[in-house]
Order: sequence, then structure tokens, then C-alpha cells
Amino acid sequence: MSDAPLILWFRRDLRLGDHPMLAAAVASGRPLIPVFILDPETESIGAAAKWRLGLSLAALDADLKRIGSRLTFRRGVALAVLPGLIADTGAAGVHWSRLYDPAAIARDTGVKAALKGTVEVVSHAGHLLHEPHTVETGTGGFYRVYTPYWRAVKDRDVASPAAAPKALRGPGAWPASDDLSGWHLGAAMQRGADVVRPAQRVGEGAALDRLDWFLSGAVQDYAEARNLCAVAGTSGLSQNLALGEIGPRMVWHGGMRALHEGRAGAETFLKEIVWREFAYHLMYHTPHITTGNWKPEWDSFPWRGDNADAERWRQGMTGEPFVDAAMREMYVTGTMHNRGRMIVASYLTKHLMTDWRVGMAWFADCLTDWDPASNAMGWQWAAGSGPDAAPYFRVFNPATQAEKFDAGAVYRKRFIAELSRDPGAEARGYFEAVPRKWALDPAKPYPAPLIDLGEGRARALKAYGTRNS
Repeated sequence: MSDAPLILWFRRDLRLGDHPMLAAAVASGRPLIPVFILDPETESIGAAAKWRLGLSLAALDADLKRIGSRLTFRRGVALAVLPGLIADTGAAGVHWSRLYDPAAIARDTGVKAALKGTVEVVSHAGHLLHEPHTVETGTGGFYRVYTPYWRAVKDRDVASPAAAPKALRGPGAWPASDDLSGWHLGAAMQRGADVVRPAQRVGEGAALDRLDWFLSGAVQDYAEARNLCAVAGTSGLSQNLALGEIGPRMVWHGGMRALHEGRAGAETFLKEIVWREFAYHLMYHTPHITTGNWKPEWDSFPWRGDNADAERWRQGMTGEPFVDAAMREMYVTGTMHNRGRMIVASYLTKHLMTDWRVGMAWFADCLTDWDPASNAMGWQWAAGSGPDAAPYFRVFNPATQAEKFDAGAVYRKRFIAELSRDPGAEARGYFEAVPRKWALDPAKPYPAPLIDLGEGRARALKAYGTRNS
């Protein structure tokens, strides 16, 4: 049986180091067959996330080939693909890293039930620092507020990340594989892919380099600089963490080293890592957070569905420069500064009184760092309908936020061509990235504001106040 291989089912763990599944499989001494399955759950993700996934898969395949292995690509329902692979290869087992969104849990539960008893079926931790079910309140429930959650986990032991293997034992014969390029994962990105590509740091090596860059300098000022949109003050690791190109334990231990070295921003950075953990904790225990109001009393709130104002918001043409700069950043880079995410979400849900699900769905389609838990919790936080939410009376004013976090208008001019006499490549790139059907032209004047900020705030407070009265 020692020569019967193990199938390693990769999903959002596209790396070699800090990889519990891979480490356990290597320790078994068996031949290993790394596999990625393009299943319906993966097919359904947004255009930008799917395109970015394709880049990551190519990088992982190249990394595997450097250590004597390769990634086998198969397409179809996992419950049908895996038995076929087992029959083709004589595999003794299937291993994977656990995921926590509702669709993944349903899929994996079905796969485990179908295969158990015929081959070894093992799921591993690895996507998070702490399994969601292992963090409990004093009464045995789950946490609903971030700060107590942070206190509960900040001093917990986190295992040291295992080093990447230097070689992998392969099977005697490799199974047939699809051609990754034939999947056309970037098809829906169309012309936007060329614009966004330079901003992507793809693969494990790029992610580790970025972590080293951040910890060697930027972490010192992180607590303040993370809010300054024109400054490279954040780690920029969200796209890598979303696909598992870097492991959370690697990031956590790097942050802890910075803390012990006295770097001023290290604790704030660690808290942001735990904010990601908290999002997954909530998604696991309350999966409806991804589809409905976390607080059911918000179900009767009079948010508008999709509307013409929301279309102007999507286009980055609201006439509010801070809002539009953030939206255009997303089309040019695939990501958006976190301060910008808060501003555009507040503006859509409060000034424009539009359902948070409209914004969440658009982010899911446009972000290369899309993450199901963080996206859902972030939008519900901004709208006021979620856990640990911004209070209903907190309505971000994009103009005053711009004065505070983009005082020299560097960020706004960087992404809004109409505000500059000589716009840069990123500002111009926005018009090359967006759909042609929008018929946007940089030569046209910048639009007037959709709504007076004071009037929009008053309208929102009236509606929110009625609900909270």
C-alpha cells in the first residue's frame, strides 16, 4: 500500500509552504498527485477572481514542476471527478484543506460521505489560524463582536509554519490532465485583464517577498499609514491570502516577530489578521451572512434594489471624487484601498439608500482579492445590518474623508483623469478597462454629484432613525 498514491485536492491553498495538508502527505511517504478541479462552485465566482485564480494555478503548477511534481487539472462536479481519478490512479486516499463558506461545506460534506469507506479521506486545517468551531465564548457559544474575539485568540499558540518541501514523490504514471489555458478562466475579464495584470503579485514567491517588504519597513507606520490612500502603507497581501498563496500562520508569525522587535504598527497589523479570522468565524456559525441581513430586523428596511444611481456608482461616475477614485482603483488594479472600501460602501448604502447586496455582488465580480467572508462582513458592517456594525448614525462624508485621508488629492488625481491636466497611466487605464457599453470618454467633463452630501445624509438618518425608533 505504500506505493498507492494520495490525491491532494488543492482549492484555496495554492502554495507549498505553511501547508498542513501537504506536510502530512509528504510525511506519509506515498506518491502524491496534486489536483485542481474546476467545479461548479469555482465556476460561479466573479470575473476578476476567476481570472486571478488562473494566474495562481499556473504559478503553483510551475512551482510543483520545480520539485518534480505537477498539477493535474480536471473539470466537473467534484463528486464525479474524484472517483474517476481514484480509479485511474489506484489512489489510496484523498486529502484537502478545509474551507468554510456554505457552498464549500456542502460540497465537501457530500464528497467525504461518498468516499469514506472506500479510500482514506482526510481534511486539514490551513486556511485560517483557528478553526471556527474551536473559538468559543465562556458559555460555549460563538463570538458576535470583534473585540472579545480578539481577546480570546490574541495569546493563543499558533503552530510554526512548515517549510516548503524540496521534492515531491510522484506516481509511476501521471493521470490525464486538462490544459489550463483551455479553461479560459479570464474570458469574462475581456480587455480589463491587460490593465489589471501589472498590479498582480502572483504566486507564493511574490507573496513571501511582499511580506518581507512590509515587515522590513512599512509595518512601523502601519497604524496610521493604512488609512492614507495615496501611501503604500499596507501589506497588500489580500490577493495572496484569498487564494492561499501565502499561509496565515506565516503572516501571523511575521507580525509577531515585528511586535517583539518593537515595531509600532505590528499589533494593529495582527488585529487586521484576526479581523479576517472573525469574518470566517461568523460565516461558519451564521452562514446567512453571505446572502441576507445578519440582523433579521433589517429585513424590512427600505433599501432600494439595483437602480440608475447604483449604475453610476459602479461606473465611478458619482461626481464624488473620493468615491469615484476608489471605484476606478478597483478597475485598474483589481483591488481597492480599505479606506476606499468603507467610503464607497457607506455612500452606496446610506447616501444612495441602495441594498448592500448590490454592492457586495459587484465587488465579488470585480475584485482580484475577493474573499467570501470578508466581502460579506465588510458590506454588512458598512450598511449597519451586520455584526459589530457601524452604528446607523455613522454616515461617512466622502468630502471630509478625502480631506483627512487624501489631503493633497494625490489619490483622487491618480485615478480620475478628468481631475488632472496630464493624467497618468492609471487614470487613463480606467477607460481602457471598463466595459465599452458604458461609452465613457476621458474628454468629457467630470460629472456633477448625484446627490448633495448633506441631503443624502439627512435622508439616510431619517430612514435609519425610523427603523431604530
